[in-house]
Amino acid sequence: MTMLTNGCDMIEYHPYDLNIKGDTDINRRNIQSIEASLNGKEEVSFILISDTQRWYDETEDAVNAINERNDVDFVIHCGDLSDFGMKMEFEKQRDILNRLNVPYVCLLGNHDCLATGKEVFNTIFGDENFSFTAGNVRFVCLNTNALEFDYSEAVPDFSFLERELQNFPSQAAKTVIAMHAPPRSEQFNNNIARVFQYCISQFPALQFCAYGHIHSFSENDLFEDGVMYYSAPSINKRSYVHFTIKPNDYNYELVEF
Repeated sequence: MTMLTNGCDMIEYHPYDLNIKGDTDINRRNIQSIEASLNGKEEVSFILISDTQRWYDETEDAVNAINERNDVDFVIHCGDLSDFGMKMEFEKQRDILNRLNVPYVCLLGNHDCLATGKEVFNTIFGDENFSFTAGNVRFVCLNTNALEFDYSEAVPDFSFLERELQNFPSQAAKTVIAMHAPPRSEQFNNNIARVFQYCISQFPALQFCAYGHIHSFSENDLFEDGVMYYSAPSINKRSYVHFTIKPNDYNYELVEF
């Protein structure tokens, strides 16, 4: 892509640019902060957002709205920070999200896989499968964008899930599963949906699953097994989902801003 400016100066931007400017390895550093600040706590409060692609003004407004609260421990972004997988999209979203007063983590979305987007995501944010413990809740965050990998890799990665289950931390008593694309969406490998359902059901006290991708809020018991799936709207809907996990239950609220 070549852009011409006044005075015949030329600015070039290559869509496969991997020369990352600014903060990198964000998830790891923010996870350290989350785990340290919530160590030993039995109540966890977090906000779920997703699909901020190209909606920069709305993302800024969401950050401002979240910063007005004093009851949030961290934010989970369920993916699709970019529209075309371009480096400058990730950098701009990162710079906006860095203004949050609380730590945040980002998952890989299907749009984030376009071009060299996955490589950019891995550099700026980290691995596409990761986990962390907030208080006594283990958050298991997954890449579920099988279609973008043309089914050439294990998506979802059951080896990762098996290791997570085998090494479940002793201080955690509950589980939340987060992903971008849910089962029964076009991105998810639905040949293994039932296997996925069984696998995540083995985690201790599975509270619920969270996802994005569909650009609207929803709450569904997808497999009719008592496990609820909640989706965050795309940020242009000007709303987010606030969850509070308490010692004996949890609650949630769709918040407009």
